[in-house]
Amino acid sequence: MNKKLIKLFLRLAISTGFLSAVADRFGMWNKEVLVWGNWNSFLEYTQIINPWIPNSLIPTIGIIATTAEIVFAISLIIGFKTELFAKLSGFLLLIFALSMTFSTGIKGVFDFSVFSASAGAFALSLMKEK
Repeated sequence: MNKKLIKLFLRLAISTGFLSAVADRFGMWNKEVLVWGNWNSFLEYTQIINPWIPNSLIPTIGIIATTAEIVFAISLIIGFKTELFAKLSGFLLLIFALSMTFSTGIKGVFDFSVFSASAGAFALSLMKEK
């Protein structure tokens, strides 16, 4: 398979994963497939996986994570500084995976393939083909 095609596939897979999660927290998916379904449920989950962060900072963390996911996704879709945004995506996903692991256990991380997504983002960051 062509390396350019693999790179495009990774860019789209990672970015659509981010955008799907963002759409979910704003209730944009139909009710049968929602994980959070609204901003407040997303913030409750954010608190669960970040129990060491004070409750007063959780909305800020939610906004930062959501903004990062949107910016990283758009940058990957349009191919803007792909290596940088892929690496940042890898770190964001790794932080998410570790937070999930230490707060709720490793099963959810494996079920949602968060380590795999993080590894894919890091692999994308090493692909120099244009």
